[in-house]
Amino acid sequence: MQAPSLGGVQVPRGDGKTVVRLRHGASLNDFADKIDANPASLVTVLFHLGEMATATQSLDEDTFGTLATELGYIIEMVSAEEEDRELLGAFDIDLEAELADESDEQLTARPPVVTVMGHVDHGKTKLLDAIRSADVVAGEAGGITQHIGAYQIHTEHEGIERAVTFIDTPGHEAFTAMRARGAQVTDIAILVVAADDGVMPQTIEALNHAQAAGVPIVVAVNKVDKEGANPAKIRQQLTEYNLVAEEYGGDTMFVDISALKRMGIPDLIEAVLLTADAALDLRANADKDARGVAVEANLDKGRGSVATVLVQSGTLRVGDAIVAGTAYGRVRAMFDEHGGTVDEATPARPVQVLGLTSVPRAGDTFLVAPDDRTARQIAEKREAAERAALLAKRRKRISLEDFTSALQLGKVETLNLVLKGDVSGAVEALEDALLKIDVGEEVALRVIHRGVGAITQNDVNLATVDNAIILGFNVKYAERVEDLADREGVDVRFYSVIYQAIDDVEAALKGMLKPEYEEVQLGTAEVREIFRSSKFGNIAGCLVRSGTIRRNTKARVLRGGTVVGDNLAIESLKRFKDDATEVREGYECGIGLGSFNDLQVDDVVETFEMREKPRS
Repeated sequence: MQAPSLGGVQVPRGDGKTVVRLRHGASLNDFADKIDANPASLVTVLFHLGEMATATQSLDEDTFGTLATELGYIIEMVSAEEEDRELLGAFDIDLEAELADESDEQLTARPPVVTVMGHVDHGKTKLLDAIRSADVVAGEAGGITQHIGAYQIHTEHEGIERAVTFIDTPGHEAFTAMRARGAQVTDIAILVVAADDGVMPQTIEALNHAQAAGVPIVVAVNKVDKEGANPAKIRQQLTEYNLVAEEYGGDTMFVDISALKRMGIPDLIEAVLLTADAALDLRANADKDARGVAVEANLDKGRGSVATVLVQSGTLRVGDAIVAGTAYGRVRAMFDEHGGTVDEATPARPVQVLGLTSVPRAGDTFLVAPDDRTARQIAEKREAAERAALLAKRRKRISLEDFTSALQLGKVETLNLVLKGDVSGAVEALEDALLKIDVGEEVALRVIHRGVGAITQNDVNLATVDNAIILGFNVKYAERVEDLADREGVDVRFYSVIYQAIDDVEAALKGMLKPEYEEVQLGTAEVREIFRSSKFGNIAGCLVRSGTIRRNTKARVLRGGTVVGDNLAIESLKRFKDDATEVREGYECGIGLGSFNDLQVDDVVETFEMREKPRS
């Protein structure tokens, strides 16, 4: 019904129960289409509500919520996955219905897909090389003529020739980046640990990433041929992280190997196959149009866009029209890991595909479309939706303040945390204290990653994927990570007193958190030289790297991302021999921190102030 709204504008009114579904990054034009209204009238209504926006501007959920409440509608924002499902539905492509309709007769066994993870220098790449050369079909040399990003090996297991697919991007960074894109590619993770080195920070990080994804783990204890190797110690260390070896009564397979001397490789591949058979039902329907994931892609000067794709179900054939993310095209040619041409690729088979118009991103899903025109339309619509979502205000992930309201809406049952500290003892103490918080049965607290050192890009990626909050104890951001956290809307908290962190988390879990002050960074300065003064103590000769350094503001000293001095003040500030009240970015200055003399060249002096945070 037409009824006057604010300012006498005629707009169709809802009954307070009508639900309007909008995608992220939608504009007033989209909303107007849904309720059959004139976009110009909605611009006017929004103006009277105190918001200025054009009809084509992408708006956030809160703005739409305000407008919908005024007009008697309920807004429901559609997730990227649902939006893509609806988009494909418009072209009569229903991936979920296809999976539901598949009978046991249509499903056939497929090879497991394996990712290799572990600490730097523990032998991940050497292991992948050893596995390649152990391929009974490719022969001793491996026959590899080019890097393809994923490859398949064949081995004999219990009298039957079996295939195993390896994603050739060692490291959990690539694994998490693909998860962040919504692609659950890996079936099994091999965790490589050096027998002479033991469990290291990145080992734990990789382990946490695999466990967060719910992927079975096979542990490869590498370098067992080296002097000082202690495989039993590795088994004992990993029991602390819920990886209990079979010989200790657990269900995780540990295999002793030497990638350099090609020892134990067949045993490792057998362990992967046994784990796959015991823990996973790896079957797929090969008799339909292909669906899968782009593992990696690049632009080749001679061949154009080259994408390594992993088929997850169906069969991909030369000549198929495909869409991968916002890229589309027709499969002109396919190559295997040996550079040989392939006519068709079955489930869990990685191939290089030529013929896409642009380069897809790692982790983009691909599907075969009925024809070229449909493929182009799907890709163009995805690109438009992506652009609109980017123009919308940044997506705000969960923060401690809105955790309770999200819980009441049934959106979240577990508060995921990433803990980083200056020393492992402090991180363990903080984790123990947090896990002892008693909040009843309504909500669970889960620490998905803990580590030592500055907050890295990888921590933010993990928090993005698992909707986690990062707590930093006596550490700060690594270089360029703050911008990423801000862009992704990840809530990062810093503490120097363990009880403050415990109180904040407990208050959030009990819905009582009322933030009053927030720390605002004013400037940073890099120490270039130290001047000794008997009268003033050590004076730091600095270059101001960002913002402004002001006298009498609070300060802290960072060394390699770790806090070495806190609760300090800029007691003296000089430009050459003259006193200064402030020094801007790009200028040099002398900084005195009072009685704090533990300064070294390359330290960073960070100044900040506590500002009252408006209550939301």
